[in-house]
Amino acid sequence: MPAHAAELLTAGGVAAAPAVAVDVPPAGVRALGGGPVAPVFPGAEPAGHSGQFSLFRSGPWLLGRAGVRTGDDLAGLVAELYAGLLLGLSGEHVCRTWNYVPRINAPGPDGLENYRAFSAGRSLAFERHFGRAFKCRLPASSAVGTAGGDLAVVFAAHRAVPRHFENPAQVPAYEYPAEHGPRPPSFSRATVVAAGGRADVLIAGTAAIRGHATQAPGDTRAQLAVTLDNLRLISRVAGLGDDLGAGRGAARRIRVYLRHAADHRATAAALAGTLVRPGDTVSYFEADLCRAELNVEIEVAVFGAELAA
Repeated sequence: MPAHAAELLTAGGVAAAPAVAVDVPPAGVRALGGGPVAPVFPGAEPAGHSGQFSLFRSGPWLLGRAGVRTGDDLAGLVAELYAGLLLGLSGEHVCRTWNYVPRINAPGPDGLENYRAFSAGRSLAFERHFGRAFKCRLPASSAVGTAGGDLAVVFAAHRAVPRHFENPAQVPAYEYPAEHGPRPPSFSRATVVAAGGRADVLIAGTAAIRGHATQAPGDTRAQLAVTLDNLRLISRVAGLGDDLGAGRGAARRIRVYLRHAADHRATAAALAGTLVRPGDTVSYFEADLCRAELNVEIEVAVFGAELAA
């Protein structure tokens, strides 16, 4: 895992705990465009361990990161890892997770696609921890492929009770029909943490899905248009207006995942005239996505936004 750490010095010149870019993708997810990869939560400092997770603090946020070698039982491994994540939280609520799944679209030993096995294990962990009402507790999330052999999971948690939101044009992922796997993906489309009249809004990985069906399979340009419309819809529902908090005094951090590196230049040009505004932090990555027919996925984190009335 990359640990783009910057050493911090105290006023007396003594080395303090290093600030760590906890939430940057692992080495198996290739950054596009050059330059350092910006973390969603900058300035994180080590805060110990909980089970397999290394813990960090970034302001009021508790962050955790774990990497484990995958084997024949991916669903069981994920269920165990997420069970440890949830048990390790003390008075804090998981608000966002990032998941990096080896060979995400490939079949496992039992023939089940790795993403579907991952989804089954994660769903079981949430249900076992929260009970039958677990669906109302699911955080925003994303899952992309990694060329490495390790499963990596990153989480962000907060003491404030979050609110979770769904896109009205999409079936909630946790309600997907059985054609998408033995247990549906367990995440919300957006999670909002409000405090002091402002809010942090974490938008899940968003792609060209309407209802529960993929739109324009394999067509990056057409998928990008649907993805942007989905982002507008969830932005509105989450209280950010139609433009993901642009002009509302918010810091915006955007990540774009592309199945094909050749789409980078055209996608960046299209987003510069639509989603991306001056002052935004934007990172592009080459990665396989949760459905083999998807070519582009976008996630957004908005910090310190003034929510719409």
